[in-house]
Amino acid sequence: MKSIAISGSPRENVGKRDAKELRYQGLVPAVLYGGSTQTHFSVSAADLRSVVYTPDVHFIDLDIAGEKSQAVIKDIQFHPLTEQIIHIDFLLLDEKKPIVIEIPVKLTGTSPGVKVGGKLVQKLRKLRVKALPKDHLDTIDVSIEELEVGKSVRVGEIKIDKLTITNAAEDTIVSVTTSRALRQAEQEAAKK
Repeated sequence: MKSIAISGSPRENVGKRDAKELRYQGLVPAVLYGGSTQTHFSVSAADLRSVVYTPDVHFIDLDIAGEKSQAVIKDIQFHPLTEQIIHIDFLLLDEKKPIVIEIPVKLTGTSPGVKVGGKLVQKLRKLRVKALPKDHLDTIDVSIEELEVGKSVRVGEIKIDKLTITNAAEDTIVSVTTSRALRQAEQEAAKK
């Protein structure tokens, strides 16, 4: 899995006034959880753009005043009006502990159902996956080569070594439905 380096500065004062001052300076208050103690620090809002505003999942190589650690984003709070990031939480990665991350679904191949006029409907764009950090993938590839009209791929059909998908097994990832044009063509053929 890809990783992106972000550097942060420790925060001496933790409070609303301090957080507001940081935001005026273009910084975002942050907390690193998962270690023996919580680490309060601040990061540049510009540095977070490449990690937050993307469909990809990244491990983050944090450098807080020279102390390096690897983490994932646990939670992000946005301002309700401006949608600026006002707070971010990171979770420290432990090589021996599995973590749950949402990983993007990538459709592969061409559906024969779409070729004859069916409509491809992707219901899940991400899947919740539990695995050790070293076993996580950038994307989960789902083949649509076999999808005819009226058929679907469900979560329970996806099997990947060393990964456990925590979504409900009966949830539909992608399906091919009858399009309006195909329905009309079938009706006209039935009338003849």
